[in-house]
Amino acid sequence: MLLADYVHPFVYREGFPQGAPPVDLVLAAGDLPGYYLEFLASTLTVPIVYVHGNHENEYVNEGDGRIPPRGVISAHGRVVEEAGLKIAGWGGAPRYRKDGAGQYSAAEGRMGLGLLSWRARRGVDVLLTHAPPLGPHAGLDYAHRGCDSISRFIRQRHPRLVVHGHIHEYEGKKLDYTDEESGALVVNAYGYRLLEL
Repeated sequence: MLLADYVHPFVYREGFPQGAPPVDLVLAAGDLPGYYLEFLASTLTVPIVYVHGNHENEYVNEGDGRIPPRGVISAHGRVVEEAGLKIAGWGGAPRYRKDGAGQYSAAEGRMGLGLLSWRARRGVDVLLTHAPPLGPHAGLDYAHRGCDSISRFIRQRHPRLVVHGHIHEYEGKKLDYTDEESGALVVNAYGYRLLEL
């Protein structure tokens, strides 16, 4: 199951996962509230792997101060192995305003994704990001542009699947595509999607 950017009413409801096909793994591609991630962790018995978005609203505050959501796995800057898949994660988006949380400069993106590429040197099945790579899924405005460091990671590590968020429905449906150079399937996880890998 893929999720990003939107609390989907089919998922966030009493009785979920009734009516949904069984899943082995949830990949959450950012800008999902912490309460939603914790809801998934409490209703599903599969790993929930996430990266933060550019709004960094994944935190929860229930009297403990601002803390990461519980019961889920943060993949930002790491390679995690869940459900038989090696998943590399990179959260946030390229900086588009001076004081925005959850954003990174071009240099931070190069360094962070370069280090992630080194950590993924033994291979990776999935790259989970919030921002899209350069190409067909890049947004039309500066805040939603693609990230060249993500594209570089894809060229170097050849994941089978790239899952991102950040590109919302107002840009129209952006169809999944196969990256010609790496062979990776690139999927925008906006809302709620099911995918078999």
